[in-house]
Amino acid sequence: MSLFGSLFSSASGLTAQSRALAMISDNISNVNTIGYKAATPDFTSIVTQQTSAVAYSPGGVRAVTGYEIMKQGLIQGTDSPTDAAISGGGFFVVNTRTDGTGEQLYTRDGSFSADRQGFLVTPAGFYLQGWELDADGNIVDINTLVPVNVRSISGTATATTRVELDANLDARQSPYTGTYTTGDMEAWNASGGTSGVQPHFSRQVRVYDSLGRGHSLTLAFLKTGTNTWEIELYADRAELDPNVHPTGLVASGTATFAGDGSLTAITGSLASPVAINWSSGADPSSITFDLGSGGNADGLTQFAAPADVAFVQQNGSEVGHLKGVSIDKDGYVVASFTTGAQRRIYRLPVATFANPLGLEPRTGNVFAETEYSGEYNLRFAGTSNAGRIAPGALETANVDLADEFTKMIVTQRAYTANARVVSTVNTMLDELMRITS
Repeated sequence: MSLFGSLFSSASGLTAQSRALAMISDNISNVNTIGYKAATPDFTSIVTQQTSAVAYSPGGVRAVTGYEIMKQGLIQGTDSPTDAAISGGGFFVVNTRTDGTGEQLYTRDGSFSADRQGFLVTPAGFYLQGWELDADGNIVDINTLVPVNVRSISGTATATTRVELDANLDARQSPYTGTYTTGDMEAWNASGGTSGVQPHFSRQVRVYDSLGRGHSLTLAFLKTGTNTWEIELYADRAELDPNVHPTGLVASGTATFAGDGSLTAITGSLASPVAINWSSGADPSSITFDLGSGGNADGLTQFAAPADVAFVQQNGSEVGHLKGVSIDKDGYVVASFTTGAQRRIYRLPVATFANPLGLEPRTGNVFAETEYSGEYNLRFAGTSNAGRIAPGALETANVDLADEFTKMIVTQRAYTANARVVSTVNTMLDELMRITS
């Protein structure tokens, strides 16, 4: 009968409002949980099929739990270089095991720190996953994620691969009138000035081999004609492999200049990467010398001013020990060394889903993939529908306390109203029992 149906309908209302209050309670208790996504009750009606147009059988209500996964939390800066937040869609990828063979899960909690083994982990102990990079900063295997371990790099030496020189050669210099043969400037240097040809200008450049050992190279310049300079690159003969470099000369070239003092061209072996074989046992070096190009304001110039070097830059370094680790805006995990050098060792993917609302929440502020969410896609940060990474920041919980307190008042009133229905039905049933008695 309708009275009993009303009783059961109001009972379902009490249950649904109780569940709603439980969700509100969970949200409030997690208001300081990093990356927490608020639970929200979705009420759905239960309809009992009617057998007559003049009769009504109440059904009730059911509270289904939903999560505001797509609602962005506030991004707040922190002092930790390994903290990161995602601004936009997507999740960090984590794993339950150090070898990456455990369950793959997803989180918005970017509060990462190194454990005693050097793995970056979330506060709940899940292991951050990323693409491993080789020494050149390229992804080793785009199809394989590995746990990010910052102790895998204890120290490093960076071989020099590029040297940039910005210098002026004095246009007032008189050309050399004697006989010049390539190697004469190196011979003058090696003999201590007793043979060969003295350069008009020279500059030493410090470079590093693959073992981190430093070497001094000399760029020597000799003006041989109007707007024409010969260049030699040489090193200490004792540091070179004598089978490859019988003298100290490792490269040479000719620089020509336009009438306005700009560099027209560099010809000779200096125009290509210079191969240098060392006697130290290090790998052969291949160094590109950027001396400028035609019409370029940087590099070599020839003006009527004293020869001078504005700057010399090279990208190598001696052996350095790991000083710190950080995550940058592109998702790279960057190792910093005591020499000032930096190296990218991992790149963090951002996992996206066709339906993020279909993810299954798990303990530890993580989510699991389900058939409703669709399969994950790994993307670079800031590409397609993947969010950007904010380094040195964390995403706060997307819980609005004012909204939760408002929901609590409404839930309390709804619960009271349903309880009043139970009380009213009970009174009506008492009346009915008195009639029948």
